Amino acid sequence: MRPLKLFLFLFLLFSLHFSAQIPTDFLSKDFHKNRREVLRSKMPKNSVAVVFANPLRNRANDVDYVFHQDPNFYYLTGYREPNGVLVLFSENQTDTEGNTYNEILYVQQRDARAEQWNGKRLGVEGAKNELGFDMAFNASEFLNSDINFKGFDKVYIEKFNDDYRNLSGADLFDLVKSFKMKAEYNPDAYLSRMKEYVYNNIAQAPIESSANVINIIDRLATRSEEIKNDELLNAYKTAASDAIRKEVQQKISLALTPSTNIDLDFLPGTLATMREVKTAQEVKLLRKAVRISAVGQIEVMKAMKPHMSETELQGIHEFVYKKYGAEYEGYPSIVGAGNNGCILHYIENNKTKVGNDLVLMDLGAEYRGFTADVTRTIPANGKFTKEQKQIYDLVYEAQEAGIALYTIGTKMSAPNQAARKIVNEGLFKLGIIKSVDERHNYFPHGTSHHIGLDVHDPGNYNTFEENMIVTMEPGIYIPEGSPCDKKWWGIGIRIEDDILVTKNGPVNLSEEAPRTTEAIEAMMAKKSVLDEFILPDLDE
Repeated sequence: MRPLKLFLFLFLLFSLHFSAQIPTDFLSKDFHKNRREVLRSKMPKNSVAVVFANPLRNRANDVDYVFHQDPNFYYLTGYREPNGVLVLFSENQTDTEGNTYNEILYVQQRDARAEQWNGKRLGVEGAKNELGFDMAFNASEFLNSDINFKGFDKVYIEKFNDDYRNLSGADLFDLVKSFKMKAEYNPDAYLSRMKEYVYNNIAQAPIESSANVINIIDRLATRSEEIKNDELLNAYKTAASDAIRKEVQQKISLALTPSTNIDLDFLPGTLATMREVKTAQEVKLLRKAVRISAVGQIEVMKAMKPHMSETELQGIHEFVYKKYGAEYEGYPSIVGAGNNGCILHYIENNKTKVGNDLVLMDLGAEYRGFTADVTRTIPANGKFTKEQKQIYDLVYEAQEAGIALYTIGTKMSAPNQAARKIVNEGLFKLGIIKSVDERHNYFPHGTSHHIGLDVHDPGNYNTFEENMIVTMEPGIYIPEGSPCDKKWWGIGIRIEDDILVTKNGPVNLSEEAPRTTEAIEAMMAKKSVLDEFILPDLDE
């Protein structure tokens, strides 16, 4: 046998042997097929959706970041490699040989040498057998495909993620470039959502109401250079007469008429609606991701000591994730001691000793693509001070009130409103604010967001529906220098749980991790398996 053939044979044998040892509890190919069918059912006749995988990203020199698939692409395909394209047609198409199809998946080509360095690729046959696609081709064939995108009434795409080239042939840059040429994509043909909103206001408003519209333009111009510098908007504002303003209004109305068949809004909006309500498979995987994260919180509660660093505590959490087979963290881990806990997205985690501070820990395991989001705030020495307990109990009360409102048909804004009312009344009672109506920054964020393939999963945020999984995370943050008694300074507390909405009311998927001050102190008094895990001192 020739050396190259022998190499390929051994490589294939090696791949087959180890493929049986990889996880098998990913979403099924039937799940992804069903999601494509649902999306297709929402597409009008003579339309096509084109969805691109994520590219590889360079970390430094010849090292790339760990690849993470675009969530919408994964949702529709199950493909976990870069440089792929999904083409989804609203109706059956017929090829030159008379075969019918309504979808095509383009994937990375198998390459023995590349796979020796970077791992097995699924390839065309894998896309057919493991992902269930009847029509699958190498990505390079997309470059030469004869799909006539100009012949469709609508071509649905998302914003492109093609700004990085890895020079590997048929990479995402080339695939997107090819599409742009075939579809005659012109970015100048689109209006941003903000500009479209302003243009619509102008087009629909009578000229005598122009003063109100100009107020809208001025307000948005303070936040957007695009609005501030728009020639038509400035002409509308400065028109010397109603007749001139009406001429500008007509030009703006014409600008609202699409000059292209490409639509940037349908896909993200439709997929957001689909993804906000979870299927049984998604609930199962999310439940596991959440439980892993809750167990991580428990183990840190037992292991925490004042001499530990924020980094060490982060490591314990993430060790638990890996022990359960979670592939990644769903987002950069947040472990903030003392005043660091008052920084909402503090990810440096570099304080060398947590001392006797409160430690806010906002972390979530990503399991089979699904991300939990669980936060606990605990005293490093195992005991809450009087002031810490007062603030903590206030946050807990606000969270309990919010969770109770996670019921089918309730507005998704309701938990946030209920939590804010309790927090404001409590802060006033403690003398931290001067009135219940005082505007302050002690509670600067909302309480509720979807979780799923993204930690902040897309959604419409209207009313709760069955099988939504949504966080409930009130918080109070009193950084040093705040306009209140110094005894409150440096207290940052957030409690966050992941709530499943059911017919029988809310189910707290992360309830396993203690939430009350009493339960936290009791857990922290327990012995940790890491108490005897002592490493050598490297400074000696």
